[in-house]
Amino acid sequence: MQPSSIDVKVAPYFRVFRNHSAAVLDVKQDLTGLTELVEVPMDGVFMLHPGEFVLGSTLERVAVPNDLVARVEGKSSLGRLGLLIHSTAGFVDAGFDGHITLELANVANLPITLYPGMKIGQVSFMKMTSPAEKPYGSGAQGSKYQGQRGPTPSRYFENFQ
Repeated sequence: MQPSSIDVKVAPYFRVFRNHSAAVLDVKQDLTGLTELVEVPMDGVFMLHPGEFVLGSTLERVAVPNDLVARVEGKSSLGRLGLLIHSTAGFVDAGFDGHITLELANVANLPITLYPGMKIGQVSFMKMTSPAEKPYGSGAQGSKYQGQRGPTPSRYFENFQ
């Protein structure tokens, strides 16, 4: 626990991109097969190389009540080493329930070691003025990631169906 946030740890699962299997990332296409799930032993290490982008997830399941929203941010000490834990998806809607997928990128010039179970980020919560009328996970929202376990690949293509 931090003064205004809760620390989250990285799970031992990573989705590594098979960059050689597609010439382009066409957002209208199901690109689920573009990643390979890699499991690292809890006492093992995952090496994130310079310029590499992989998906990870929080070890913890996060359930956001209907009257709160959450923000995920990286640990500043890891950011100072060049580790980014989200590229654009740091916002967690009211009603979300699942493991948060992390968008891990190494912007440093040297590899960064990631150890399953290490603190990798923090989640802060903000109170809404009233509960969400249609929280994430309600049928009306088309909540693609509700209940996700482990790093979940993009389902953006579903917006075109």
